[in-house]
Amino acid sequence: MTASVQFAPACPQITASPIQAEQHIRRMRGGAQSHLMRASDGYCYVVKFMNNPQDVRVLANEMLATRLAQKLGLLVPEPAVIEVSPWLIQHTEELRCDMVGEKIPFVSGACFGSRYVANPGDGVAMDYLPDHLLDRLANMRDFARVLVLDKWTCNSDGRQCVFARARRARKYRVTFIDHGYCFNAGEWTFPDAPLRGVHARNNVYSNVTGWKSFEPSLSRAQDMSLEDIQECAASIPSEWYGQDADTLERIIEALYRRRTVIADLITAFRQSSRNPFPNWKNS
Repeated sequence: MTASVQFAPACPQITASPIQAEQHIRRMRGGAQSHLMRASDGYCYVVKFMNNPQDVRVLANEMLATRLAQKLGLLVPEPAVIEVSPWLIQHTEELRCDMVGEKIPFVSGACFGSRYVANPGDGVAMDYLPDHLLDRLANMRDFARVLVLDKWTCNSDGRQCVFARARRARKYRVTFIDHGYCFNAGEWTFPDAPLRGVHARNNVYSNVTGWKSFEPSLSRAQDMSLEDIQECAASIPSEWYGQDADTLERIIEALYRRRTVIADLITAFRQSSRNPFPNWKNS
């Protein structure tokens, strides 16, 4: 019989001075209908609203998975709670959600913000890097390491990323974005499958030769304490999960238990028909 996990007292929700959205820039691609906005701290953020077409829980997923990714040493955008005022929504025609052909204003208040990887004028960012430029990718080995996160959290979407290059720099760096479909989006379940949460191109895994290729992220996940996971969840506004603290605690508990099966989930992908790691050495 597996011993039950005893929860430490729930972490108090972290509150900080909210970052205010100040200017709408443009709508972004994707099912959540997010928007690029300039905020009061001087940065631009990709903002997701509570009444997005996917589910309000994708905002909680974004915050929790991004904080976990940071603990694993992965390159992800800095997450933030962005306060969007009713005035800005009222006076910005683009801030409308397309629901089956009907335009509905987005809900004001606490939104999820993912800091944009390249502020306008600071460099270039793209969601696809041609194969012939992959040798100019400084951190391609991180594609293996992000598998740790995606398998652990049961990302039910394909792995999304952005390739960015600073102005006058030669090398690109890949930043991992869009974690809304971790925990199976709004379902908060873990329907694991070998080809879920992986990148569409096998060649990004060409450097994988064995278990060392997933370090240090794999060891960090396996060694993570329950308190560490709770800390990652502490900054999630309660309205992003319907004030249902019990269900959030069950997700935290599930993550704590699932640390022990991450390697098995990666193995299932390795043994799949995609043969993603042709350079794997058994020794």
